Formats: sequence, structure tokens, C-alpha cells
Amino acid sequence: MSASAPSTARKASVERNTNETQISVSLNLDGSGELDVETGLPFLDHMLDQIARHGLVDLSIRATGDLEIDAHHTVEDIGITLGQALNQALDKTGIRRYGHAYVPLDEALSRVVLDFSGRPGLDYHVQFAKGTVGNFDVDLFHEFFQGFVNHAMVTLHIDNIRGKNAHHQIETIFKAFGRALRMAMEIDPRAAGHIPSTKGVL
Repeated sequence: MSASAPSTARKASVERNTNETQISVSLNLDGSGELDVETGLPFLDHMLDQIARHGLVDLSIRATGDLEIDAHHTVEDIGITLGQALNQALDKTGIRRYGHAYVPLDEALSRVVLDFSGRPGLDYHVQFAKGTVGNFDVDLFHEFFQGFVNHAMVTLHIDNIRGKNAHHQIETIFKAFGRALRMAMEIDPRAAGHIPSTKGVL
């Protein structure tokens, strides 16, 4: 049986403006994988494209930040704003709640497991083969996901199981994240009208 379409549009738009960054995020959780992004960080844009395409969400992100200092504030605040938008867009009634995915890319393999638990938690196990891809500091991806979980109110486990190429490692993580997100957000026709928790709330 195929999942029924959600009864209401699962969409949100959020803006975050600080002295360090100006971020706007719009998303449609029931999209087709369309991305409109401009962050000033091409490698991050490439990773955000993985979320849209593999999560089948339509995603628009505009970001300006103090890149003359470094990318930290911009990357973290995009994670925060994306998490806020997702939390606003998602009605947890009738969703599958849990999602997981393994994704390979050549020698690299990553696993992502996600729970719309209502409790922020990140368990992140990634040893990158090197510290940068181009001029992008790959350690900033931890800050992205930490900002995301804190505001999306999800539990997120990220494991890079193996990999010798840092680009491949992080791309498998973002692809797996998109796939896990897609699974967890999916409407379960057998759970219509129910919150998937014995507590009755998430």
C-alpha cells in the first residue's frame, strides 16, 4: 500500500538575522528535490543539494555571513535555520518517525539513523581523511548537524564507517542524511491520526 498524501501542506519559511549572519530558509517536505541555494560556500551548496535530492524536499536557502573571518558562523547558522524550518513544517502525526540509510560512494560508506524524538541529540563519529576539501574546513559539518538537531528536535546518529577521500566521506553522510530524513518524515498509512509514541506526544 502506498503512503497517502499529507492532509496539509508541510512547508515553512524561516529567517535568522544576527550580527554575524543573515539566513533565510524555505522548504517543502513533500517536494521533488528542487534546490535554490546561495551561501557563498560552494562545497556546502553541493552538500545541501544532496539533502534536497535524496530527501525529496524542495529547499531554498539564502545566506550571507562573515566569511572574511571564516565559515563557522555561516555553516552553523544554516544548520540552525534549517532545523527551525523543519520543526515548523513537520506535523508528527502519522509519520514513520524513524529513518535510516547506508550510502556508499566508491571506497566510502556512511550510515545515518534519525529519530523525530522531540529531544535534540547528536552522536557523530567521523574521522576525515584530511581536514579540508578545497578550502572548506570539514570540521564545520559537525557544527552544521549540531545546530540542526538542536532546533529540529531530533536524535541523529552519524557514522562514517570507512573512507579514504574526505569529499567521498562527507558526501555519503549527506546523501544518507537526506535518505534517512525522507524515510522518517514519510506518512505511514497504518498510523493515520496517531503520534508514533507510547507517550502520545513527540
